[in-house]
Amino acid sequence: MIRPSSSLLALAVLLAGCPAEPSTPSTSGRVVVYCGRGEALLAPLLARYQERTGVALDVRYSGTPTLAAQLRVEGDRSPADVVIAQECGALGAIADLLAPLPDDVLARADARFRDPGGRWVGTSGRARVLVHDAARVKPEDLPRRLEDLADPRWKGRVGWAPGNASLHAHVSALRHLWGEERARAWLQAMTANEPRAYAKNGPIVEAVARGEVELGWVNHYYLHRLKRPDSTLVNSSFAEAGDAGNLLMLSGAAVRAGSPVEAEARRLVAFLLSDEAQEYFARETFEYPVVPGVPTHPDVAPLERLGLATVDPVHLTDLEPTLELLRALGLQ
Repeated sequence: MIRPSSSLLALAVLLAGCPAEPSTPSTSGRVVVYCGRGEALLAPLLARYQERTGVALDVRYSGTPTLAAQLRVEGDRSPADVVIAQECGALGAIADLLAPLPDDVLARADARFRDPGGRWVGTSGRARVLVHDAARVKPEDLPRRLEDLADPRWKGRVGWAPGNASLHAHVSALRHLWGEERARAWLQAMTANEPRAYAKNGPIVEAVARGEVELGWVNHYYLHRLKRPDSTLVNSSFAEAGDAGNLLMLSGAAVRAGSPVEAEARRLVAFLLSDEAQEYFARETFEYPVVPGVPTHPDVAPLERLGLATVDPVHLTDLEPTLELLRALGLQ
């Protein structure tokens, strides 16, 4: 069960601080966007929307957990109209503050990538993969399942980012796919295997390139962003189809309940699901489109080849017990 208020309190421990008062609203008539995605990544797309529609966007960038916790504090006084999150887990945690999206907007996205309650919708996806140097670790020598990553043969050879939101969402899914005890036991085995911890996914890819670690448990698109022409680094999914390691992490968008410009806010969310925006995510950021029929980047493995596990999107948002578990194991 998702407990929105307490989940955001758990998220808030990740913050250096959260304002006690709501942010100053923007000029009347503008759409205020709380954006948890990187400005360099999303600003060009949002600029297109403004040019195309003439609608002024007041975009306020910060980390997704920070913005979600801020919105929780602000409540119905918040100036936010649209919330764009790097991880849909944050949207699930504040679902009670979000307005239902229209059916025609929700229907644009594959049913696997939207909130069953209709409060948020995925806008792009990042596959969880193993990045490795194919010249040193052959695909046939990789762990076939996520569980095998904790095998003693990989001791000291794996890089991960236990403070990263995608890992939190993945562990949340594992708790539901495997059960609480099995997930805890696997995390304990991983910790005993002495993986190298990094702050983010990008440094893990760089560490694999340097030979500092042999495997990196990351989101797929970091390799494509950092890859050099002569690189022999590759991404691999777990070979066992449907394995719990083969998950798609979702970025998403939502409209704040009570927004005075709700109709315009919904139009912006709909734009993020347009073919134009979906093609932008595929071409420019190497992400997976969530709208059926929009092709992935030629350098990115097609979604159907990943052998994805079946997971309820709600399970990715069940963050509070995950953060408690990671803290108990000394991983936070």
